[in-house]
Amino acid sequence: MSALKQYVHNHGSHVDQSLLKTITFAATHFTVAFSVAYLLTGDLLIGGLIAMVEPAINTVAYFFHEKMWARHSQNSTTQPVSSFQPAAQHG
Repeated sequence: MSALKQYVHNHGSHVDQSLLKTITFAATHFTVAFSVAYLLTGDLLIGGLIAMVEPAINTVAYFFHEKMWARHSQNSTTQPVSSFQPAAQHG
């Protein structure tokens, strides 16, 4: 069974909110990218091409951003808090 079919089968009629959020974010991102590109160029073709390419590249960049953020979060929670205390000064 394909991953998509399995996902739909396991989730039945209940829509996963994260999937819905991803779809609406993609639609919003495409609309904004197209609008900005079209306003800057005045060309529907260029606006459409930019609207297709920019979100795709941004999605890949976001994936790596999330990976780095997760690593940072993991490192900050696994490192013990330093119990460094300066040595007492002898006078």
